[in-house]
Amino acid sequence: MPVTVGPYGQSQPSCFDRVKMGFMMGFAVGMAAGALFGTFSCLRIGMRGRELVGGVGKTMMQSGGTFGTFMAIGMGIRC
Repeated sequence: MPVTVGPYGQSQPSCFDRVKMGFMMGFAVGMAAGALFGTFSCLRIGMRGRELVGGVGKTMMQSGGTFGTFMAIGMGIRC
């Protein structure tokens, strides 16, 4: 099925582009949430220095990947 073209020659993004954008948006939001929650939880258990940076980075990557995956799935369902 051909892609519809707008009045100025622009085409709509493909389904893969939408899923990719959903993952990137979800990853960014998850990274921000992971930075907040990871910092507080690592400081609460007494981490300092390199251990703190590693713990916060790990939490950011985990929450970003998880939330990005769910956002990508949601965008895939929408298209």
